[in-house]
Order: sequence, then C-alpha cells, then structure tokens
Amino acid sequence: MVDGTSVPPGEASADFLQLLTPDGHRTPNADYDPWVADVDVASLVRLYEDHVVVRRIDTEAMHLQRQGQLGLWAPLLGQEAAQIGSARSLRSDDFVFSSYRENAVAYCRGVDFTDLMRVWRGNSHSGWDPYEINMAIPSVIIGTQALHATGYAMGCQFDGGDQVAIAYFGDGATSQGDISEAMVFAARFQAPVVFFCQNNQWAISEPVERQARIAIANRAPGFGIPSIRVDGNDVLAVMAVTRRAIERARTGGGPTFIEAVTYRMGPHTTSDDPTRYRNKEELDEWSVKDPIKRLEAHLSSMGALTDEVRAEVQAKADSVAAEVRAGTLGLTDPESLSIFDHVLSTESSWLERQKSQYSAYLDMFEGGAR
Repeated sequence: MVDGTSVPPGEASADFLQLLTPDGHRTPNADYDPWVADVDVASLVRLYEDHVVVRRIDTEAMHLQRQGQLGLWAPLLGQEAAQIGSARSLRSDDFVFSSYRENAVAYCRGVDFTDLMRVWRGNSHSGWDPYEINMAIPSVIIGTQALHATGYAMGCQFDGGDQVAIAYFGDGATSQGDISEAMVFAARFQAPVVFFCQNNQWAISEPVERQARIAIANRAPGFGIPSIRVDGNDVLAVMAVTRRAIERARTGGGPTFIEAVTYRMGPHTTSDDPTRYRNKEELDEWSVKDPIKRLEAHLSSMGALTDEVRAEVQAKADSVAAEVRAGTLGLTDPESLSIFDHVLSTESSWLERQKSQYSAYLDMFEGGAR
C-alpha cells in the first residue's frame, strides 16, 4: 500500500506492484501471490484470448469510424490488461461505473457487440440496459461516475448486501472535484467501492506530470483510503490487487484506491492527433511493455502458446470483429421522436410539450416525424 511518500507520477517506483515483467518472467510476491493462486495455465490462456479479442474489437471500431460508420471512438489500445484484469475479478452482481474508454470491461461483462456501438454510431442515448449486466452506461462527463459508484455502494451497504461497486476513470479525472467528493463520502461511510484509476500518462494532450507532482495513488490516503500502484500492463498483478480490494470492500473494510500505471498507445479519441504532443521515442518505450506481448512471452515460456491455441484465439477474434461490423452496419436510423424516450423515468407534461412542439416542427417537412 502507498504510504504517502513522494513518488513520481510516471512508471517506476518502489510502490509499483508487478508479477509479470515485460519479457514474461513471473516475479514472486508473498503478499499478492495468494490472490492469484487459482490462475492456472488454462485461465491464463482465457485471459490471453480476452486481450486479443478486445484489441480486435478496438481495431475494427477504429476502421469503422475512419470509414464513416461511427461518429467517434475512444480506443483502449495498450490498456487491455488494466481493464480485463480488474473486470474478471468482479462478481456478476457487483456493479460497474465506467468512463467512455472501458470497452474491455464491457466485453467482460457480456455487453452485446452491437449494443457496444449504438452510442458511437449516434443511434441511441445508451447502448444497453444497465441492470441486465450490472454495468452503467459510459459516463462522458469526466469523473461523475465516481459519485454514482459511491452512492450505489452506500445503497448496497444500507440494504445489507455484500455487492461491491467499482468506478473506472483516468488520470485526468483525478483533477475533477467529483473524484475528491466521492472519496470523502466513501471514506466517511466506509462504502464498499473500489476506485480504479487508469493512469495512461495523458489527459488528452496534457501529460500526467502537469497535474500530479507525486503518484496519483498518494492522494487517497489523505482521505483515509488505502491505495496501491500496480503495473497496469500486467494482467496478473491487476487481478491480484483488484481481488484484494474487492474482498476488503465486501467484508466491511471500506474503499480502496488502485492506480494502474499503463499507457494509451492510440489517440484520446478518433478526433485526436497524438503526434502533435508526444514523440515516437515515448511510444517505442511503452510498446515493449505491451500487455499482449507480455502474456505471449509468459505462455510461450510454459509451452502453452501452441499454434493450435494461437489459431483458435485468432479465429475467435475474427469472428467477433465480423459480428461487430455486421451489427454496426445493420443498425437502422432511430425514429425522430425517440429522442424523448427514457429521458425521464416517469412521464412529464413539460417533456410531452417539447415532444409535441418538435413533432409539429418536423411536420413542416416532407416525411414529417418519420
């Protein structure tokens, strides 16, 4: 756990937990090995499949956006391990509150591939029913999901359940007041919530050093919340710290803050040009820490990454990508008046009046509200 000492906000520090080195070597750790003792070779292969499939989804979505089939996309290239390792540590009845980049988390929660694309194609306010998979729709407003997660966790606490909430956000979001407010309430009420910060080094074009003089995880102890920094490109280490944090929350120990140190290999979104603010040397430095290459090296060292396994995983990735593309292209334009659906949980004369006025406006044109 972080003790509040001065630690650089970038990669290397003494508080950086790592179980798999970039070259795939397994580093023993007496404190955290027990938390992943059940992760056998078969489990590692499944995690490897998750990584490859998620990256293929991300690649396909990038292509779809460049081809004009999606309005926008927020890629997660390079952050697969942080999202998969944490998401695979959750129970099905735990609840996820994410930002707009946690598509790997959505995949692990079982979001339908077409539903994943609805918002980005502009067909819907949201892609899925949050209560079907216990994952809220992505939050585009920076940091608000931490408040939602804390409130939900407090509700679970008041109801006497043992469910846990987890809030995902980036390093940039920690400069928002919402994150601090959420931690105040979480600490005060010892809410069963995990704050999961993916420090991908860049808040759009601002490097993390501009907003953090010390490690981001060092902020949480000031609120009375224990925290830990973990190698966010190491799926095994991420899983270990997340499992520990979840168990702590589930058994009444209160919140934990996790800083997963990773790197956004792609643009902030498809409207961004990262070559304007970061150099090739930095990208090259992080490419050798790629989470997929790391897992491949580790599995290869155990003789588990056979040609058959590679072929099966690639076939799964290709199949999923085909589903993503077909589902996206198959989405039909929504009816004009559907924009008023699900705005409020109950009917409102105020909203009905707006709907009527908009319908009258559309009737001025050929085709009307259609």
